[in-house]
Amino acid sequence: MRETKICRGFHQLMEMVIADDSLLKEHSELHNPPGEIRRRSDVTLQCSKSENEEAYIKVPDEYQGGLMCIRRSTHGVNGVPHIAGVRSGCVEGFAVPVGVLSCAYLAKEPPLVQAIFSGDPEEIRMLIYKTEDVNALGNGQCYTWLVVSNAVLWRDEDAAFLDAEKRTPLHVASFLGDADIIELLILSGARVNAKDNMWLTPLHRAVASRSEEAVQVLIKHSADVNARDKNWQTPLHVAAANKAVKCAEVIIPMLSSVNVSDRGGRTALHHAALNGHIEMVNLLLAKGANINAFDKKDRRALHWAAYMGHLEVVALLINHGAEVTCKDKKGYTPLHAAASNGQINIVKHLLNLGVEIDEMNIYGNTALHIACYNGQDSVVNELIDYGANVNQPNNNGFTPLHFAAASTHGALCLELLVNNGADVNIQSKDGKSPLHMTAVHGRFTRSQTLIQNGGEIDCVDKDGNTPLHVAARYGHELLINTLITSGADTANNVECIKLLQSSGADFNKKDKRGRTPLHYAAANCHFHCIETLVTTGANINETDDWGRTPLHYAAASDMDRKCLEFLLQNDANPSIQDKEGYNTVHYAAAYGHRQCLELLLEKNNNMFEDSDSSATKSPLHLAAYNGHHQALEVLLQSLVDLDIKDEKGRTALDLAAFKGHAECVEALISQGASVTVKDNVTKRTPLHASVINGHTPCLRLLLEVADNPDVTDAKGQTPLMLAVAYGHIDAVSLLLEKEASVDAADLLGCTALHRGIMTGHEECVQMLLEKEVSILCKDARGRTPLHFAAARGHATWLSELLQIALSEEDCSLKDNQGYTPLHWACYNGHENCIEVLLEQKLFRKFCGNSFSPLHCAVINDHENCASLLIGAIDASIVNCKDDKGRTPLHAAAFADHVECLQLLLSHSAQVNAVDHAGKTSLMMAAQNGHVGAVDFLVNIAKADLTLRDKDLNTSLHLASSKGHEKCALLILDKIQEQSLINAKNNSLQTPLHIAARNGLKMVVEELLAKGACVLAVDENGHTPALACAPNKDVADCLALILATMMPFSPSSSMTAFNFTCYKKDNLGRTHLCDGSAMGSINSYNKPLSNNIGTEDGYNENDSDSETF
Repeated sequence: MRETKICRGFHQLMEMVIADDSLLKEHSELHNPPGEIRRRSDVTLQCSKSENEEAYIKVPDEYQGGLMCIRRSTHGVNGVPHIAGVRSGCVEGFAVPVGVLSCAYLAKEPPLVQAIFSGDPEEIRMLIYKTEDVNALGNGQCYTWLVVSNAVLWRDEDAAFLDAEKRTPLHVASFLGDADIIELLILSGARVNAKDNMWLTPLHRAVASRSEEAVQVLIKHSADVNARDKNWQTPLHVAAANKAVKCAEVIIPMLSSVNVSDRGGRTALHHAALNGHIEMVNLLLAKGANINAFDKKDRRALHWAAYMGHLEVVALLINHGAEVTCKDKKGYTPLHAAASNGQINIVKHLLNLGVEIDEMNIYGNTALHIACYNGQDSVVNELIDYGANVNQPNNNGFTPLHFAAASTHGALCLELLVNNGADVNIQSKDGKSPLHMTAVHGRFTRSQTLIQNGGEIDCVDKDGNTPLHVAARYGHELLINTLITSGADTANNVECIKLLQSSGADFNKKDKRGRTPLHYAAANCHFHCIETLVTTGANINETDDWGRTPLHYAAASDMDRKCLEFLLQNDANPSIQDKEGYNTVHYAAAYGHRQCLELLLEKNNNMFEDSDSSATKSPLHLAAYNGHHQALEVLLQSLVDLDIKDEKGRTALDLAAFKGHAECVEALISQGASVTVKDNVTKRTPLHASVINGHTPCLRLLLEVADNPDVTDAKGQTPLMLAVAYGHIDAVSLLLEKEASVDAADLLGCTALHRGIMTGHEECVQMLLEKEVSILCKDARGRTPLHFAAARGHATWLSELLQIALSEEDCSLKDNQGYTPLHWACYNGHENCIEVLLEQKLFRKFCGNSFSPLHCAVINDHENCASLLIGAIDASIVNCKDDKGRTPLHAAAFADHVECLQLLLSHSAQVNAVDHAGKTSLMMAAQNGHVGAVDFLVNIAKADLTLRDKDLNTSLHLASSKGHEKCALLILDKIQEQSLINAKNNSLQTPLHIAARNGLKMVVEELLAKGACVLAVDENGHTPALACAPNKDVADCLALILATMMPFSPSSSMTAFNFTCYKKDNLGRTHLCDGSAMGSINSYNKPLSNNIGTEDGYNENDSDSETF
C-alpha cells in the first residue's frame, strides 16, 4: 500500500515569509552571464533553506485538507477504493496497511484473511483448527518447474503466507472492528501487541476504525495503550486524529498523561485541533491536556486549528486560556497561519479579539505579506479594512505589493493594495520596485495595472537594471512589448556591451562550462552583439568544455546564415571538431539549416566528407534521422558514398525509413542509396526498418526499387514477418501486393502466420489466410499455427484452421514432443478452444504424448477443462497413465489442486494407483509438502497409508524426508499400527530416523507417543538418536561416547528388550541391538544409493523426487 505521511513539520505548511535576503537574490544578479544557453523559465519565489529543508511561501497543495491525521490514503490500497465503511480520502481516515481489499484483491489473500473480511467466525475456527497461522498474512508468488516427459512447462501459484509489511490477521480484524473475531484470534494465540513494519499494533488499527468494542477487547487482553509506531504516535494520537472519542474515553484512564508527544513533538491535542474534532478537544482538555503545549517547531494547537479554519476549535482553545499571540520559532502567529490559508472567519475572530494586525515574524513579514503572496484576496481585503499597513516593509524592504506582484495568484490582491494607497514605486533594499517583480515572473496584467497607476517604467535597481532589462533577461515577450509600448528606454544590448568595454570588461571570460559571451551571442543569433564582440577582440575560435566554438552554436541556431557568414569572414574555423568529433557541418545538418550548409559548401566542399572526423554519425545520418530533407538534398550534391554507416552499421536510408521521413527516403533513393544494405547488429535492411514502426509511405518507396521483398535479417525474419508481428495492416497489405512470401520461415521455423496468431493481430492473420498460407507449417519444435492458436486461446481462428487442416491428406497435428493442440489448450485453460477441438472425432481419443490433455489440465488447476474432457470422451480417462505410469491424480496431487482431485475421484479415479516408481498420489503430495492435497487424500479419499514405493518408503517416510511436518502429522494422525510406525525402507530407516534427522520435533513427539522404537538401527547401525548427527563421522564419535558412558553386556536386559523389539519387525531384517552393533565403528556398511538421510548413509533419496 502506498501511504501518505501527513504529519509533516509545521514549517512545510506555513513557511509564509521571506527567510532572509536570498529571497530575490537572483534578481539582483542580472548583470551576471546566464548559466545556460537558453531562455530562463519563470522562477518560483522561494525562501532560503532553513534547517536543510526548503520553505515555500505558498503552501503545497498536497498538504491542504488533511495536514495532521496520522496517515491517510486518498485512493485506498494499491488503487483499490476503501470499503468496509471507511471513507476514501477523508481527513479522519486512517490508512490501514492491512489492506482494504476489493473482491479481486481479496480473492488473492489467504483463506483466513478472506474469512475475517467475510466476518464468519465458524469458518475462522475451522481454518485455525486446520493449523492456519493466526500470526501470518499475505500472499506471494512461487514458481515450480514442471518436467513433463521431455517438455518443460511453467506453473505459477500462490505460495507461503508472508506479508511484506508484517501485518497479522489480528490487524485485519482490528481494522474491521470485529470484536468477536478479535477475541477468537487472541484466544487462538494471536499476538495482541504484534507490530507491522510501521510498528502499528492492532490497537492502533481498532482506534483508527473508531471501534469501541474492539478497543475494549484488545485492552482486556493486555494491549499496550502506550505502544508507539515509528512516528512515536500512540493509540491516543490516532484516536485524536480520527475522532474516536469513545475509544479515547476507554484509553485515557489507563494513561499516566494525555500530553505525550510524537516524533514531531505533537500531542493528541495538536492532532484533534488540526482535524477540527471539537468533541475530542473538549475531552482532552477535560482530562488535563496542556493547551499551550508546543511541538518541536514551537507550534501550538491554536496554530493548527487557525490554519485549518476550525473556528469552533479556535474559540474553544482561546476560551480555555490559549495564548492568542503565541509565536513559533520563526515568529508565526495564529493570524499568520489563518491568513496564509485564506481562513477569513478565523482572521475576523482574531482581529475582533484585538491581536496586533501588523505583527511581524522574524523575517519582518506581516499577515498581509503572507496573504498577498498566497493570493488570499478576501483576507487581504479584510486586513486592509481593519487598518493593516499596506506599505509595511519586511527585513529586506519588500512590501505586500512586492509579494502580490510576484505571486502566482496575487492579481486581485495587487489591485486591492493599489486601490487602497499602496506605493507602486516603493523599492526594496536592493532597489527592486513592484514593477521589477512583475518583470521577473512575467506577470503581464499586473505590470499594466502598476503602469496605469503611476509605476515608473525606467526605475533601476542597485545593479542598474530596469524592468525592461529584467523582462528581456527572462524572455517575457508580452511584458517586454507592454514596457516598450509604455515608453521604456529601448537602448539595446550593444550599448551595454560598449559600456562594459569602456569599463575594462574581459570579453573572453568563461562561465563554469567554458562558454564566453561570444558563445552566448552566437547561440542566440544576436548579430550586432557578435559583431561588437568580434570587433573588440573576442577569441572567435575559443572552445567550451564540450569542444564547441561559437561557430558550432551559430550553425545550430542560425536560420538565415547571417551570423555564420560573419564569423566565417572573420576567420572562424569550420573544421574544428567538438569532443565527439562533430564539426560545423554536423551541427547545421542536425538542425536542418539548409542555407548554412550551402554557405559551408561554398567555403569548402571537402568538409562534407571529412575522413579525419571521429564522429560516429555523419552529417547525412543526422539530417536523415531528424527528417531535414532540404538539408539532406544539399549534402547529397557533394557526397559520393551514400551508404556510409554509423557505429552500428546503419545507413542514412535505414534511419530515415525507421523514423518515417518519406521525403528523406525519396531523396536518398533518387540519388542511388542502396535499399538492401544491412546493418552490423541485427542485419536489418531499410525495408525492415520501415515496417517496424509501420511507415507505409517509406515502405512503398523502398519496394519500388527493391528486387527482393523477402530479404532476411540476422534471425531470418522478412519484412512481412515483422509487419504481421507488429500489427501494421497497411504494411502487410502492401507487402502481399508485392508478392512477399507468406510461407517463408525464420531460423526458428516460425512463419508470418505463427507470429500473427501469437500476437493476436486478426486482420493480418485474415490477409495471410486469404493468400492460402500453409497452416500445417511447423516451427523448429514441430508446432503448427494450430498449436499456437490453441495455446493462445484464439478459438475462432482455431476452428477455421482446423477445418482447413482436416481437409489436407497429411494432417499431422503433433509437435516434436507429441503434444497436440488439445494438450496446449488444456494446459493453458482455454475452454473455448477445447470445445472446438472436441467437436472433431480426431480429438475425442487421446493421442500423442502420454502425458495426456487431462494431465495438462489438472496440473494447472483448470478444473472446467478437465470436466469438459471427461464429459466429452469417457470417465475412464481419469486413470490413464503417462510413460512414467503417473495418472492425472498424480498430477493434481503434485500441484496441490484439491478441486481437481475431487473431480477425478468423483469419476472413479484410483486413489491408490502407483507409478513406475511405486508412488501413489498421496506419496506425491506428501513428498512435495502439499498440505491441502494430503489432507484430502488421507481424510476424504481414504488413501492407503500402508503402500510403499520401490524403495519401501511409505508416505510418512517421504513427508518426513523432505521436512514437511504438517503433511507428516496429517498422515501420522491416521496411523495406529505399530508395523507402520516402525516400518523400514530399503536403508532400514524408520520414520523416526528420518523425522529426527530433519528436526521435525512435533513428528518425533507423535511417533514416540505412538510407540516408535528408539533403538531401531538402520543399515549403518544408527539408532534414531544417532541419525540426528550431521554426518557419518560425527555419528561414529557419538556412538563411541555413548558406548563408553553406558556400557552393557549382550545378556543385559536392554539387549533383551532390543531383541524383542526387532522380532516384531515385519521387514525380515535381523539386526540385534547389542553393544557391538551400537558402538562399533566397524558396524557401518557401505550406504545404498536409495538411502534417505544425509551424506555417507544420510543422503536424502532423490531418485523419486523428480517433478512433472
